[in-house]
Order: sequence, then C-alpha cells, then structure tokens
Amino acid sequence: MQTRFVRNAVILGLLSAIGPFAIDMYLPALPTIGQNLNADIRSVQLSLMLFFVSFGAFQLIFGPISDMFGRKLPLYIGLILFAIGGIGCALAPDITTLNFFRFIQGIGACAGMVIPRAVVRDLHTGIDAARMMSLLMLVFSISPILAPVTGSLVISLADWRAVFWVVTVAAVLGFIMIATMLPETRPKELRVASGVGTALSGYRLLLGDWNFLALSFIGGFGIASFFSYLANSPFVLIGHFGLSPTLYSVFFSINAVSFFTVAQFTGKLADRFGLRKVVRIAVVGYFAAMALLFALTASGVDRLDVLAACLFVGYGFLGLVIPTTAVLAMEEHGEIAGTASALMGTLHFVTGAVAVAVIGLFADGTVLPMVTGIAACALITFILSQVALRQRRVAEVPAE
Repeated sequence: MQTRFVRNAVILGLLSAIGPFAIDMYLPALPTIGQNLNADIRSVQLSLMLFFVSFGAFQLIFGPISDMFGRKLPLYIGLILFAIGGIGCALAPDITTLNFFRFIQGIGACAGMVIPRAVVRDLHTGIDAARMMSLLMLVFSISPILAPVTGSLVISLADWRAVFWVVTVAAVLGFIMIATMLPETRPKELRVASGVGTALSGYRLLLGDWNFLALSFIGGFGIASFFSYLANSPFVLIGHFGLSPTLYSVFFSINAVSFFTVAQFTGKLADRFGLRKVVRIAVVGYFAAMALLFALTASGVDRLDVLAACLFVGYGFLGLVIPTTAVLAMEEHGEIAGTASALMGTLHFVTGAVAVAVIGLFADGTVLPMVTGIAACALITFILSQVALRQRRVAEVPAE
C-alpha cells in the first residue's frame, strides 16, 4: 500500500512538472532569445505570460473533461498539444511565432497540472491527501532545481531552440508513463453523472463558495509572487548582478530547495496542529520575510546575499501554504474534483499572469520592481488568510 502511495505521488509529480519544466528550463535563455529574435524585454516576457494565461485558463476545460471521460484521456490530449507547441517554439523564426506556440504549449501543459490534483482527491482526503500532495510537490519541485541547470547546459552545448526539443521529448516520455503506469481513478459509473450541465453547475457552486475562493486566492497570490520572480529574475540576476547563466541556475535552484524541503513537513505539522493552523502560521512567516526584503530594498540595500536570504526563508514558508490550501479548498468537493481543481488552477495561474503583466509595466532590470511585486502578493495573501480563516473559525463554532 505504501509503495503504491509513493509510486502514484511520483508519477503525478512528474506529470505536474512537465509544464513548469518548460518554464524554468528556458529562463536562462530569455536574454539570449531577445537578442536572437531582436525582441525587447517586454516582448520576451510576453512568451512567459502567454504560457501562464493558457496554462491557467484552459484548466477550466480539462478539469470537467476529466470528470466526464476519466483522468487519462485528457492527459493524452494535453501531452500531444504540448509536444506540438514545443516543436513550433523550436522552429520559431520570430518572437510572434514563438509567443503563439508558447500559448499552445501552455494549453497542453495545463492538463498535467489540473488532473493530478483531481487524482489525489479521487484517492485520498484530509491528512492523507496533504501527505500525498506534499510528496507530489517534492517531485514537482525537482523542476526549479534541475530545469534551469539543464537549460543552461543545453544552451551551452547547442542553443536556446534545443531547450524546446528537450521538453518535447519529455512529453513523449510522459505519454508512455501514463499508458503503462498510471491507473484510471475515475470509475465509469461516476462519469455517467458528469456532463456540460454538471460542469457549469459545479462552477456556479464553486464561485459561490467563499471558503473555496479564499483558499484558492491565498495559494494563487503566493504562486503569483513566485511567477513574478520567474519573469524578472533572469534580467535582475544576469543583467543587474552579472551572474552567468550557470550561476543563475544555481541561485534559482536554492529557492526551490527551500520550498520543497519545508513542504515535506506538511503532513506531520497538519497531523499535530491541523491544516488551517499550519496555513495561518506559514502565511505570517512568508509575509514577514517578503516585507523585510521590500523594506531593505526600498531603503537602498542592493545586495545579492540579502535577496537570497529573504527569498529562501519566504519561499520556504510558501512550501507549506500551497499544498495545504489546495487540500482544504477541494476537501468538500470530491464529487467534482476535476472541476474544482480546474477552477483553482485557473485562479492560480491567471493571478500569476496578471501579476507578471503589472510588474512588467515597471520592469527595468533592477531589483526594486521585482521585490515590490513579490511583497505586494505576499501582503494580499496575508490579508486574505486573516479574513478567510478567521471567518471560518467563527463559522465552525457551534451555536449554543
């Protein structure tokens, strides 16, 4: 039983990581892509934002499809679209073509994000779900560690186009893994009751559920702060601080190590203190670290070690926030797990895309715009958690 538990977590984590791998692996190449395709910073960042938008928005389609037709079929479709997008990016002659195929690639990648969360809910609830989600996050977090390093290695041996050939091969391997190793967790008898009408009713239910929306946005703005770092860090760390693409990859990986290491304590902490208390404490730690970073940067401190330390601590706390809010948001919606996962994922990634777009208006390659965006996302997360979780505690007190 334990072996199957770990195996499923590893498979789901790897499927979830394919899309983010396509983000993180090409980050060291962003300045080079701009030079090669004669594009400015905002045009190159648009390739990232478009990926976020399609990655988030099309989860609204893949989630209900997985409720109607099972979990495996939409995963196959998603990986095929992802491979088509990867080939198009590898052959793109200009930034417009690259951005178009990044959008297509994001459509395919979102299946690997939304459906594994639904599979977790199919199999487990409560603390067991939190444990599997944290294991999934462990595998998922391999991407920010290995992807930039792998990307810089591929770029040094070939060029930035080779990055997209590599992720296309990863999609093919994912297709084989689903066919041979992943069981179908959505029984046919449950699919009979699912349809377009059910999906629309499910979305109406979820959009009227304040608890679901608040928890989704707590995680969403936490993820948005990381997206803001993703979009701006190549220009800040390579352009402003002068790191090489390889050193940038190492620096970038440090935050991922903090994130997934702390995430592994989710199950034990939740078992001892409860999921909601873990969220409240983690959000406070996350906000405190990012607020300190903003205060230091705004006061004129422009040091790489300070940036590294604050991000390491802040994203460590975020490693507790993301899996716990995901489990709590879906806890009461097992019958529409795919739809709930889809809406939550869409809220996460559209929030991230908006954050990237807003910060992009002020981006100038220096530290302050990036840090301001990260701190703003942390502040919103803190405010939401204080309001939402306090209201929930009051609601849970039985009337006398």
